[in-house]
Amino acid sequence: MVQTVPNGLCHEQLYLFNEGSSHHSYRFMGAHPISLDGTHGVRFAVWAPHAVEVRVIGSFNDWDGSRHKMDRIGSTGIFALFVAYIGEGEIYKYELLTQSGAYIRKADPYAFYSERRPNTASIVTSLHGYAWQDEAWQASKRNKSPYTNALLIYEAHAGSWKIKGKEHFYTYEELAESLVPYAADMGYTHIELMPLSEHPLDQSWGYQITGFYSATSRYGTPKGLMRFVDACHAHGLGVILDWVPGHFCKDDHGLRQFDGTPIFEGADPNRAEKPLWGTLAFDFSRNEVVSFLISNAVFWMDVFHIDGLRVDAVASMINLHMDKPPEMHTYNWLGGADNLDALRFLKKLNETVFHYYPDTLMLAEDSSAWPAVTSPTYKGGLGFNFKWNMGWMNDMLRYMALDPADRPHHHHLITFSLLYAFSENYVLPLSHDEVVHGKRSLLNKMPGSYEQKFAQLRLFYGFWMTHPGKKLLFMGSEWGQFDEWKDSDMLDWMVLEYDSHRGMHRYVKDLNHVYVDESSLWERDREPECFEWIDVNNANQSVISFIRRGNGTFTVIIANFSANDYGQYRIGVPERGNYRSLMHSNEKQYGGTVSDRPPSYCSQPIAWHGHNQSILLHLPPFTFMLLTLDPGNTH
Repeated sequence: MVQTVPNGLCHEQLYLFNEGSSHHSYRFMGAHPISLDGTHGVRFAVWAPHAVEVRVIGSFNDWDGSRHKMDRIGSTGIFALFVAYIGEGEIYKYELLTQSGAYIRKADPYAFYSERRPNTASIVTSLHGYAWQDEAWQASKRNKSPYTNALLIYEAHAGSWKIKGKEHFYTYEELAESLVPYAADMGYTHIELMPLSEHPLDQSWGYQITGFYSATSRYGTPKGLMRFVDACHAHGLGVILDWVPGHFCKDDHGLRQFDGTPIFEGADPNRAEKPLWGTLAFDFSRNEVVSFLISNAVFWMDVFHIDGLRVDAVASMINLHMDKPPEMHTYNWLGGADNLDALRFLKKLNETVFHYYPDTLMLAEDSSAWPAVTSPTYKGGLGFNFKWNMGWMNDMLRYMALDPADRPHHHHLITFSLLYAFSENYVLPLSHDEVVHGKRSLLNKMPGSYEQKFAQLRLFYGFWMTHPGKKLLFMGSEWGQFDEWKDSDMLDWMVLEYDSHRGMHRYVKDLNHVYVDESSLWERDREPECFEWIDVNNANQSVISFIRRGNGTFTVIIANFSANDYGQYRIGVPERGNYRSLMHSNEKQYGGTVSDRPPSYCSQPIAWHGHNQSILLHLPPFTFMLLTLDPGNTH
């Protein structure tokens, strides 16, 4: 028998919340339209353990808190109240009397909807009633392992992919009608959206949050977001959401000093402060904070059918010293800099998410060298199933920015990643962080003339797509946006009027589809046997060649990172036969110079690179080539 307390709450729910084991706390915390003893109204529940008194204020009581004082529920730290004869659409906040005698007003940490900024109140909203149409998608997801299938992610910022004018954003429904079919046509398997939780400042891109359970009202209603996700699933696209459990912003209506004391951030300011970002870290030692955050991860999957979370700033979570001056350093009980509470939290987070949603994606955005991030927790790992490969990204962007004449002296930058490529389950990210704040766009990082920039970016994309690991590309990079990302403006779609950008766009689309169709490029991503160098040592010519293997299939990759034209370039190949060209980055249709490339290359019985067969190629400057053995045309 379920034991209840006043206002229709359940003893067990509150116990689990206080214990740190509530995985669905959003089902009873916050504002819920319900019927209690036959009367319709809204039940409010909020955690404020050190408040002297808590009131609900809103449009329904003229913001006069004296009319709706909440009941303290034992020693749980939770206050609750049922307010009769109100419902959806009511605007509200909590008014808390602190131990210092001051009244403060706060938005609901569990609000499902919020006023559009700059207003800060919460809005009573029911998340029930949407008729999902994604049963086929959910069934297909259960039968597809993310490890042995293509994973090609299009990262997008909903507020600048396309806009109608300054602060006149596309709605979730309009994005469903435009962004979704575009990404599907381009060949992507997933869309990753930068954070959609409510945030006060556009320029934070959603990474400094006040409403963790509130889909931002900038783009419409929660039901609108559900329609967006449903549209993605109808087009065969998964949805990944950037999720920020490491910190929160300091705005007065948010979580900071929520009941007049630091209950979400912890009491020690040296540990709580994130000086680089001007935010506060969550206190992962607090059970109720753990319930709040783990429930939030489950919430996005349960209520919005999100297919995965990209967990932001893992390195900052697990390192007590990261981005802090020495005078702010704190230590764990062992005397080290590891945040042991954060490590326990991440393990519990992943165990919980995979318990409920075993087919989901949990991706760690982690720049640290912490081992076994993508190993199961029962093997000592953190329990994620993918990790961003920041090392590969940094090495490759550094290498591509070099003058081609200097590349022979830095050949290790394109080969070193294969020494650790199979130590984790990696995603190779070319994300928003690399094309903003003066870092320049990917195209503009390339050296040389205008034409050489495009040629080198096509080459770089080819190597990226064939290197072991899943893929992520930030919006606009698919056509070689020349300017870096401007978060307050729309992408430069007009550049597609120019041949060079249009050719790049076509190249990326074709490359995407080849990647998705060619199983050797993803089927055995986790196995060292999937990769074999043909020639790793040709630093003088800045050329590399290698083989990717699937189950019974293989592809051959050649990449010329030099400005030299190699008219007679021979590489060894593993089998006799005709090697059909799948991609050639220097074709004229993509903006290159080659108009008459051979459709295939016939192997010769000339031993080369340790193989009995070899093929002879014309290898123009800055060229990527992808070949596959044509089983129907052996000789």
